[in-house]
Amino acid sequence: MLKKLHSQKKTQLVLGLVMGICFGFLLQKGGVAKYDVIMGQLLLKDFTVVKIMLSAIVVGMVGIYLMKAIGMVELHPKSGSIGMTVVGGLIFGIGFALLGYCPGTISAAVGQGNLDALFGGLTGILIGSGIFAHFYPRLEKFLKVGWFGEITIPEYLKVNHWVVIIPVCLLIIFLLYTIESIGL
Repeated sequence: MLKKLHSQKKTQLVLGLVMGICFGFLLQKGGVAKYDVIMGQLLLKDFTVVKIMLSAIVVGMVGIYLMKAIGMVELHPKSGSIGMTVVGGLIFGIGFALLGYCPGTISAAVGQGNLDALFGGLTGILIGSGIFAHFYPRLEKFLKVGWFGEITIPEYLKVNHWVVIIPVCLLIIFLLYTIESIGL
């Protein structure tokens, strides 16, 4: 079904734009484009962001693997390493700490008219990307430290994917229930 779509690049771009707009709209409606909500999360006072992210992980994880099971999609995991994770986490964390937005919430905040996200956020993304591109040749060796390639956790553990998905989903649901029960 989706294999036809794979060869239609213009349709993919349009779908990507539509899905991106829907994603931003839902982030905005969920309240995670608000600076106070994001800062509340960073200060461990408002868990709206965590609840939305954990809910998305459960729905996405189950949804993707159900679609894979019926042949609608193929997985193409991206390669990774500990070095890439550390560098990416530092860049993300510095930007998040300086402005209080992540890339997804920047777009949602720009969509709702937040000028700090428009000027600070988009400028930060461009500057951060430029700095990374500039230092990439020097970072390339470090980025490959702890290389684990194009593999998923179930493949790494050599188990059926549901052996990982079901316990992780149950753990996340328990965590969501706990967060809600204690009023966070």
